[in-house]
Amino acid sequence: MTSTFASGGPWPWARRFLLAVLAGNMLIDALEVSVVVVALPSIGTSLGLSPWDAQWVTTGFAVGFGALLLPGRWLAPRLGRRRMYLGAMALFACASVAGGLTDDPRLLMATRVVKGACAALTAPTGLAIISTAYPEGPARSRALSVYSFFGAIGFTTGLLLSAALVPLSWRLTFAATAPVAAVLLVLAAGAVPRDQPGAPGTSPKTRPRPTGALLRSAVGAAALNGSYLGLLLLAAYQLQLLGGLAPWQTALAFLPACVPLAVSALSGGRVVERFGPPRLIALGAAAPLLGLVLYVRAGIPTPYATALLPTLALFGAGFVLAFVALNAQAGSGVPAADRAGATALYQTAVQLGAVVVPATVALLLTRGPLHDPAHPGADAADYRPAVLLLVAVSAGGLLAALRGLAAARPRPHDPVHHSRDPRDPRKAVAP
Repeated sequence: MTSTFASGGPWPWARRFLLAVLAGNMLIDALEVSVVVVALPSIGTSLGLSPWDAQWVTTGFAVGFGALLLPGRWLAPRLGRRRMYLGAMALFACASVAGGLTDDPRLLMATRVVKGACAALTAPTGLAIISTAYPEGPARSRALSVYSFFGAIGFTTGLLLSAALVPLSWRLTFAATAPVAAVLLVLAAGAVPRDQPGAPGTSPKTRPRPTGALLRSAVGAAALNGSYLGLLLLAAYQLQLLGGLAPWQTALAFLPACVPLAVSALSGGRVVERFGPPRLIALGAAAPLLGLVLYVRAGIPTPYATALLPTLALFGAGFVLAFVALNAQAGSGVPAADRAGATALYQTAVQLGAVVVPATVALLLTRGPLHDPAHPGADAADYRPAVLLLVAVSAGGLLAALRGLAAARPRPHDPVHHSRDPRDPRKAVAP
């Protein structure tokens, strides 16, 4: 990419403007994950959908995102980053409008898949633009920190947005991002530097060889993300259908799970540097599992203060501890030339967890008597299979984290272990 940005440029405001546009787009991509969760019971009631059918409104976004992450690596060099970024944003805005207007559940789910696919193109392309537009060093590090921060606060923003919009109409949760995306599209047209599409033979052909650290990180992130979204889907139905909470009350009840990450996002890198990824990932996997054990022991109706709130808070702690550490560990030991592919594989696993776990939770809820009018007083058996599934998924993430922790321990033949010079610069690195 050739532009004044790459060489420093005479207009510092232009860099700030570019970063604001990219970060804003990252924000709406992230909030799309959470803005619909609270609305699912209302959508199901309005359109006559079971939990299994309604959950595709949420997981459809993850399906589109995961499906296009890897192909996006080959599309960007061929089409050009600027062209692909602007095209994806325009399609995202159109899909938002269509989702807010349709009464057809199939079309609604299709718009979610399209929006997820667009996010799969804009998010990595935004990172690629930053890596080219900002010189290596403090400027690029600050830009990446701000970009990641807006992604981290997107989930919280989505919950707050749903709290405001669902009481008016669940349709607004789909259409609200359309005007924002349209404004960002206009701004991006003037902010994103121009580039030239690559030749047909310049697309990357090699696939990264998965390392142990990458595989463990992928399993851990898929388990954490999947169990978290599965819990929110389960709790949304439980709080609204059994607890009698309004959608906006449900959204506020979920905040303890996502606010901690939003508050701590900018300091995550320093914490990882100090304590190392393996220990943080293990602690981050143990906290949600403990919360789910508390949750499964509670009866129906599940008390918020003594069961659901601690579970949500422990999930929040798990994300604070493990979110940045998982990303750092996934890229450790991967050559620079393969890092983009490794990131795509890692993110694909994350989205796979976001599809499989909530879908299975919804299937278990649909098969139970909760939504049968003949059983208005559902008992603990309605939710227990779904909660036990989340416990199993979370336990799998903890096992992967413990394997990483064991692999990171220095062995007797490790030269670092036997180093007698305290100034020896060699350090044990997580595999």
